[in-house]
This record gives sequence, structure tokens and C-alpha cells, in this order.
Amino acid sequence: MRKLLFQGLAKPPLTEAGPTDGEIAALAAELDHLARSRLGRSLAIREVDAGSCNGCELEINALGNAFYDLERFGLRFVASPRHADVLLVTGPVTHNMREALLRTYDATPNPKWVVAAGTCALGEGVFAESYACQKGGVSAVIAVDLYIPGCPPTPTDLLKGLLALITKNTGPSGQVR
Repeated sequence: MRKLLFQGLAKPPLTEAGPTDGEIAALAAELDHLARSRLGRSLAIREVDAGSCNGCELEINALGNAFYDLERFGLRFVASPRHADVLLVTGPVTHNMREALLRTYDATPNPKWVVAAGTCALGEGVFAESYACQKGGVSAVIAVDLYIPGCPPTPTDLLKGLLALITKNTGPSGQVR
């Protein structure tokens, strides 16, 4: 035990370096600026797992880790759909999760946006033909405002998608279309 302790003290940490290119910081800062100018506050996101393999959830969770730390840019994930501006849905929508997704959608106040993230949420992928899944993905259950493809989409793809969502829906007066 003592030997392991000294070996552990002599070695550098096993964590990898975070993103250094500034692209993430620039994307997050732009998204924060648009969200604050549009909503007057930060963007609240409610993530809904509608039966995914959790690959997309790992990438979504990465947005909140020490490398990306999106809360410093005003993006935050909320536990209740009643506090959300965006529903971020992953997974192919299993029959068991269909009703839960509809209830979550109904509980989210207007104006709300729905983002389908990942190949499965688009109605494609390895679970598309499964007997346990809704055919057509998320858009077969609720109206989708934006699709973010990828299996799974990277945190950068997720940020670019959210930025496109805010930019797309901002009219000349800054009101929801």
C-alpha cells in the first residue's frame, strides 16, 4: 500500500488536457449573448432520454464537466421541464417513453424549442427497426425545431446546434416566430 501511495504521488495525473483551441469558449460565449439578448437570461435546457444507449448522454454530460463548464457561459441544465426553454431529446423514443416524452413536452412552458440530438432521435440508427421503438424518431411524437446528427454528437456539435437554434428563431424584432 505504501509503495502504491508513493508511486501515485510521483506520477502526473491521468486526466487529459482540456480543449485549448478557444472554439468552445467562442461558441458558448456567442450562445450566451444570443440567449441573454433574446430571453433576457440564460438558456435552460431539459434533457430527455427517450430510450437511448446513453452515448448521447455521455456527450451531453461532458458539456458540464471541467473542460467545457458551460454554466460559466449561462447555459444550464434544469431538472424540471417547467423551468426549461429547450427540450433536448435523445434516443429513438421507445414505446415505454412515448407517454413520458409527451407529458414532458406538455409541461414545458411556451415558447419552447425541441432539439433532437443523435442519430437515433432522427429515426435512424441501430434501433430504428426495433419493435420496441416508435417509427420515425422524435418527430413522430412531437414537433422538432432542430436536429443534431451524429452517433453520438460531440459537445462541439451540440453547442453549434444550440447556437443555430437561437439564431434561426430570432426574428427582426427578437420575438419568437
